[in-house]
Amino acid sequence: MEKPHEEHVVAVKRILRYVVGTRGYRLHYTKGEEDCTLQLIGYSNAHMAGDPDTRSTSGVIFFLGGSPITWQYAKQKVVALSSCEAEYIAAATAACQGIWLACLLSDLVGKKIGAPELKVDNMSAIALTKNPVFHDRSKHIDTRYHYIRECIDRGMIVIEYVATELQLADILTKALGRVRFQELHVKIGIKDLSGDSIKA
Repeated sequence: MEKPHEEHVVAVKRILRYVVGTRGYRLHYTKGEEDCTLQLIGYSNAHMAGDPDTRSTSGVIFFLGGSPITWQYAKQKVVALSSCEAEYIAAATAACQGIWLACLLSDLVGKKIGAPELKVDNMSAIALTKNPVFHDRSKHIDTRYHYIRECIDRGMIVIEYVATELQLADILTKALGRVRFQELHVKIGIKDLSGDSIKA
């Protein structure tokens, strides 16, 4: 707002086109089986220098019973020097959210549930979460983000690799082409209840 440029106008127009083209879109929740296991599955992703004016961005989405229950997009509070670091910071943020959700869910159902599963599409970031030998390369990262290592060691969260094409948090961090955008809408559980197609 302080110093708008042409690229900001283009971004605003893109947002308005998206809003107009997706007015009929809603999250569609289906009734699951009552005896299904309560398993939290999360996806975390980052876009290195995704915000041209500031820093990298993180996207996190958690599913319960195949339906999204929480999602978040935010600028990272520290400067990442590589895509590995940006993904590591996003995973640490997701781990905190997943552990909190697991505690909340346990309180609601009156029994302990399994550790949330977090899916990350960057092998280097996964190695950084599990191997303290990498600490020399990451000691400049804020200590709070290394909390994810303790969570993994204590079995509070499980981190797994997911291929980039199956990374559902992509929709939160990047401007996507029409085909990929529609594909992720379907996988997340968003449906067009108006019958209109995406115009964005």
